[in-house]
Amino acid sequence: MGKRVQSWEVSDEFWAIVEPHIPVPQHDTTRKYKRKPGGGGKPLPPRRVFEAIVYVLRTGIQWKALPKEVFGSPSSIHAYFRKWEKQGFFLSLWQAGLAEYDEMMGIAWEWQAVDGGALKAPLACEAGGRNPTDRGKKGSKRHILVDERGVPLSIVVTGANRHDVSQLENVLKGKVVGGPFEPEVVDNLCADAGYTGDNARQVIENAGYLPHVRPRGEEIAEKERNPEFKPRRWVVEVSLSWLNRFRKLLVRFEKLHSAHLALTHLAAAIIIALRKTGIIYG
Repeated sequence: MGKRVQSWEVSDEFWAIVEPHIPVPQHDTTRKYKRKPGGGGKPLPPRRVFEAIVYVLRTGIQWKALPKEVFGSPSSIHAYFRKWEKQGFFLSLWQAGLAEYDEMMGIAWEWQAVDGGALKAPLACEAGGRNPTDRGKKGSKRHILVDERGVPLSIVVTGANRHDVSQLENVLKGKVVGGPFEPEVVDNLCADAGYTGDNARQVIENAGYLPHVRPRGEEIAEKERNPEFKPRRWVVEVSLSWLNRFRKLLVRFEKLHSAHLALTHLAAAIIIALRKTGIIYG
């Protein structure tokens, strides 16, 4: 049995997936570059940078508290993170993970589920709002769409004061990978009572789904009446809990919406990588 990889460590197998998507520095081929004396440190190895970002995401540690003796300059790590975020690296990694997951297992399109989950965001300068369920404290909300196995297909982040149904159309349109067109397969969408109403039903049907909107306790009662009944909506709540296991996402301390969203995209990519192995967290 091989050495157990901690949740904040990057295995060789995962790095092999990540490495092809690392942004390559762009240089002007018509110019010659010469390093000036005292011109700063050498570029950090991409794997070390990525490992540091995963360490922050998993443990929830402050960027400036990263162990310098392990990862190098914390400010440099954060600068790489911001640069990669602007280059769309974390989104492309999530998309690549979904494509590989679809090839290996097949995205379970037939039964999808949608829901929103609030989180504290005391420092948010963007996509923050008063949380009506947390005494009006500042918070954000993740609205997600998942497949039948709980794999994230779409993620939208707003202020905690935005109702789930207000983002329904954005979430359904925001899938980062397209599904195969199979007329004989019905795409079902499961949601809780927060998505009741004619407007929500219209949005769901316009997106090509058959709606299954049920209050939280109704599936449990149905299961008790009918042992053959298979609950479907709960998987989105499980997916929200998977995201909360990344401690940097449990409480949002990122001020910028783009930075928090990039970390969320990275978490989604890690969830997919672990889902393909049959485990989620370890």
